[in-house]
Amino acid sequence: MKTEWDYTKLADAYLKRPEYAPELLDKLFDIAEISKNSKVCDIGAGAAHLTIPMVLKGFSVDAVEPNDAMRANGIKRTAHFDNVSWFEGTGENTGRPFGEYDFVSFGSSFNVCDRSLAMKEIVRLLKSNKWFTCMWNHRQLDDPIQQEIENIIKKYIQDYGYGTRRENQTKVIEESGLFSNITEETGIIVHTQQIVDVVEAWRSHGTLHRQAGDSFHKIIEDIEKYLVSLKTESIQVPYMTRAWIAQKKD
Repeated sequence: MKTEWDYTKLADAYLKRPEYAPELLDKLFDIAEISKNSKVCDIGAGAAHLTIPMVLKGFSVDAVEPNDAMRANGIKRTAHFDNVSWFEGTGENTGRPFGEYDFVSFGSSFNVCDRSLAMKEIVRLLKSNKWFTCMWNHRQLDDPIQQEIENIIKKYIQDYGYGTRRENQTKVIEESGLFSNITEETGIIVHTQQIVDVVEAWRSHGTLHRQAGDSFHKIIEDIEKYLVSLKTESIQVPYMTRAWIAQKKD
């Protein structure tokens, strides 16, 4: 399925992305009061970074992903599970049935939707009084290595911005009038990565790719040169998983 944000060329690089903070996920699941056999719709499931921990909890997961290459990787990573099914669809139009889900999730995908339309779709999917969450992993930019990477990027893109993925989502959720009990939760995860995988992860950075234009490959080249100059095989990359959770109004 073709969408405005096409991740086909970035799909394999997404396999190198970090997981979400496990303690945070557990807190979200507790808030939503979901447990084994609860039915979940994971939207923009991509390479299954959020799908897999929910499947491991025993939830029955319908994973929705518009991009064929991303979905193929997600299917491959979850092929040995029998409690996950994959579907083509978008956040605005999942194609999934009305009122069947105990929980709806967006892992690094809410920002690529028309959020107002996506929230109407969430309400359509959810059972009465059930919950949805949206979350992202944000690199901790006060880390010295991450600071230097930011400097490299801004050498080429002075007004580089992260778009809605780093915004506080509370206001847009409140303004929909569709949800109550809106809460922000955070968790920390430190991702140890081989240098080669760090570079590959940067190749999957859709936001950078869109803003860099013809400079994208040069930026990646400079990031790689800097990381190689550290003369280490791996680095620790600190992330904050930042999530919002909200309850459907009846």
